[in-house]
Amino acid sequence: MTSPAGRRSYGVKGAPYAFLLPATILFALFFALPIGYAVWLSFRKVHVSGLGLGAGARTEVWAGLENYKDALTDNEFYDGALRVLGYGCIVVPVMLGLALLFALMLDSERVRLAPFTRLAIFLPYAIPGVVAALLWGFLYLPDVSPFYYVLAKLHLPQPNLLDGGPLYLALSNIAVWGGTGFNMIVIYTSLRSIPAEVHEAAKLDGATPLQTALRIKIPMVAPSLVLTFFFSIIATLQVFNEPMTIKPFTNSVNLSWSPLMKVYQDAFRRGDIYSAAAEATLIAIATLVLSFGFLRAANRRNKQEAAQ
Repeated sequence: MTSPAGRRSYGVKGAPYAFLLPATILFALFFALPIGYAVWLSFRKVHVSGLGLGAGARTEVWAGLENYKDALTDNEFYDGALRVLGYGCIVVPVMLGLALLFALMLDSERVRLAPFTRLAIFLPYAIPGVVAALLWGFLYLPDVSPFYYVLAKLHLPQPNLLDGGPLYLALSNIAVWGGTGFNMIVIYTSLRSIPAEVHEAAKLDGATPLQTALRIKIPMVAPSLVLTFFFSIIATLQVFNEPMTIKPFTNSVNLSWSPLMKVYQDAFRRGDIYSAAAEATLIAIATLVLSFGFLRAANRRNKQEAAQ
């Protein structure tokens, strides 16, 4: 017969699992299960018999790695990956550089109206991505943009931001405008956690604000920089909202501009969910490999610095 003390001990030990159970169920139903189903679909295909008419003419069969082979040899998928690479080379350094700069400025003792400034920088992140892309899309159109009106009145050149090379800058601007505030908050929070004694020691040593920022603050917030870089890489590989929303404004953005747009095109326009599942799986694998490799390199560097 179990004693009351034993029942209480069992209840205390089981309490964490009871709290985790709802989140575990939701994770399994809405995250793990769809991923598993997508992976399973990526190894399947439709076999058409005869003219494809009548019952049983179209059957789902095992395809092995055929869908993955087709995805890796698809020029549209490959070109989309190259475009995203160029897009990321602009977005990630600019966004993180601005986020670090704003965080350092807000952490300065001379800053004024810090709460208002912090909110103003963070506010674009609160705007949904589709709304932000639509807003900037109209600002890029010469016929309705106030910027082009001012340029015309000043007799200045009016560049076409929705065609050719400037298109990358236009799309990158949307991502930078929307994501800088979030990364700034992460870095700024890390800066505020630096002990006051460190700042006082730097002052006593005669360090200028610039020297303090470069030699003390930035090295101490390196983990936050790694975290924001990690999030930015994932967001870049999964870019979808900006080019998809800008597409009606220009002919330079096709339905396979990014790999994720290619997945959408194959799944919902061509009706080939099997190829789309394989492409989505490849994107997930690329995200996992890049993220794991970067985190491993960052951890190795931190261990080397700690050993020194």
